[in-house]
Amino acid sequence: MARPKEFDRDEALRRAIPVFWEKGFAGTSTEDLVRAMGIGRQSLYDTFGDKRRLFLEALRAYNADGVAAIMKRLRAGPTALAAIERVLVELAEARDGARSLGCMGVNAVCELARDDDEVRALTATSAALLEAVLKDAIDEGRSRGDIGRGIDSRAAARFLAATLSGMKVQAKAGASAEALRDVAAFAVQSLRPR
Repeated sequence: MARPKEFDRDEALRRAIPVFWEKGFAGTSTEDLVRAMGIGRQSLYDTFGDKRRLFLEALRAYNADGVAAIMKRLRAGPTALAAIERVLVELAEARDGARSLGCMGVNAVCELARDDDEVRALTATSAALLEAVLKDAIDEGRSRGDIGRGIDSRAAARFLAATLSGMKVQAKAGASAEALRDVAAFAVQSLRPR
């Protein structure tokens, strides 16, 4: 007779995310995971399959949470432009340790996307959702006049998504808060009405 699981699956998954985020897929051992997740090796395999399946599920959860958080911040701004600026500047204002982790999604793309169709598909789905969320915010800003009416919202959304990714890579490489704020300011300036 099988013993019932004695742990919360979602909580165990959440505990795996920072390990993969910090160490990447290849750098994370099964021992790292069972220690962080607070479960046994067999429970990891029985519940999540293997390290790769766990990584894909962790990446999916990380990406979904990240896009949801950006969507929430975009809706909370007094104006679309102010909200976009807030999203960009938050990375610069993160603690040095957090900023140096970069982004688990961007890290996964750099480590695995060239050779892993599933990672590439997961990140493409998240990127498309982020682009749509940014485009909606830009369209709203254009209609209210705080973003230039002549701006192509799809191109601007792609630019902002690329800017966010680039800022995360720069942050991981040790860019200063000042340098990241400069990038954010330049991106926001490009959206202002002329």
